Amino acid sequence: MGTVAPILRASGLVKRYRRTLAVAGVDLEVMPRERVALLGPNGAGKTTTLMMLLGVVTPDAGTVDVAGYRLPRHRSEAARHVGFAAGYLPLPERLRVREFLTMFGHLYGLVDPRRAVAAGLERFDIAELGDNMGNELSSGQRTLVGIIKATLHRPSLLVLDEPTASLDPDVARRVRSGLERLCAEEGTALLVTSHDMLEVERLCERVVFISRGLVVADGRPSEVASSFGVEGLEEVFVHLARGQA
Repeated sequence: MGTVAPILRASGLVKRYRRTLAVAGVDLEVMPRERVALLGPNGAGKTTTLMMLLGVVTPDAGTVDVAGYRLPRHRSEAARHVGFAAGYLPLPERLRVREFLTMFGHLYGLVDPRRAVAAGLERFDIAELGDNMGNELSSGQRTLVGIIKATLHRPSLLVLDEPTASLDPDVARRVRSGLERLCAEEGTALLVTSHDMLEVERLCERVVFISRGLVVADGRPSEVASSFGVEGLEEVFVHLARGQA
């Protein structure tokens, strides 16, 4: 068998804004089925790094490859292999959930959008919400629907920005369980950004911390915490935030 290639590979990413060096040389690889968190306090360079990984921002130096396609030249080809969702993205209020998702299935060019929608609703355990209108959903349910939308086309890489922010425990559990099944069954790689360190520890098998534009830790949550001499990721986060202050 051949060597499995990373779904995402970034090398030497650098980004400057006027006199500010936002990202100073970030390297990152994410493999199929991996569940990885990209973490860091405000001002660490995390958001800029994420925007470069998505092809929204062009780096001043370095390279990004997604599913074998180099950004920004092959951005359109790479985008077909990427899904993106965030808890703050709105949903239409006067469409039923199933209608909204089926519409996106057609936009993705799926052969059988209805089947993909049914599978997505089942994976995240919200099949009963298919006939609900958008304005009938809680914020947590809207987050779940947004994640399903982002996974209808079975992306190689799913990027989630604050996926469990302000969710009640039951909805957060559905998010975690559905994402774990997605990665295991479809081979999807997951890249998550979050400020909820407890949810990160529950969902992700690997964490990458950025501080002052550089990767300062990369490994399993328990290993990273241990390397900083603390018990959990929240203490690592606080340590880095105070170091940047």
